[in-house]
Amino acid sequence: MPRTVHVFDHPLIQHKLTLMRRKETSTTSFRRLLNEIGSLMAYEVTREMPTQELEIETPMERMTGRVIDGKKLVFVPILRAGTGLLDGFLSVVPGARVGHIGLYRDPKTLVAIEYYFKMPGGMAERDAIVLDPMLATGHSAVAAVDRLKEANPRSIRFVCLVSCPEGMRAFGHAHPDVPIFTAAIDRQLNDHGYILPGLGDAGDRIFGTK
Repeated sequence: MPRTVHVFDHPLIQHKLTLMRRKETSTTSFRRLLNEIGSLMAYEVTREMPTQELEIETPMERMTGRVIDGKKLVFVPILRAGTGLLDGFLSVVPGARVGHIGLYRDPKTLVAIEYYFKMPGGMAERDAIVLDPMLATGHSAVAAVDRLKEANPRSIRFVCLVSCPEGMRAFGHAHPDVPIFTAAIDRQLNDHGYILPGLGDAGDRIFGTK
């Protein structure tokens, strides 16, 4: 298992996740709920984000407040489903940069195959947050972080909506230094690499594909 696993137990996150799991939830509703839950997860995952002092003028007097440097944060969705979380995260930290890692899962071997990689410059001074709704076999997450580490970001965190013990073990074995943030640790994988009880294929439900 990873050294650090954070499970989001906020009632609003759990409520929205339950609505997303329902098979009758429409594509429109699923997408909206994912956007909303992304905002809530962004709030939680940035809780320990560093701040710096800034002197400002209020209508009454001068004071010193604290601000974040959003430009030092990089959101890295794993294509394609990870983009479903991106807007929610950007609504909380609009100044963040965005990188992309394109991976698809071979349907026979379940191995992740890369087809796209693009990061902002100066990654050594940036904190990366990898976004993917599902941590199933862990192959995509491991491959994404393998590749991301080549860019040498200051720190890496992995955020997913739903995970499972198999994916946790695989990710933790490969990247014990990267903390996982998730809203649920489900029971297990089925023979096709899907999480049970899960919520189905997140990409298909976001984009209305089959």
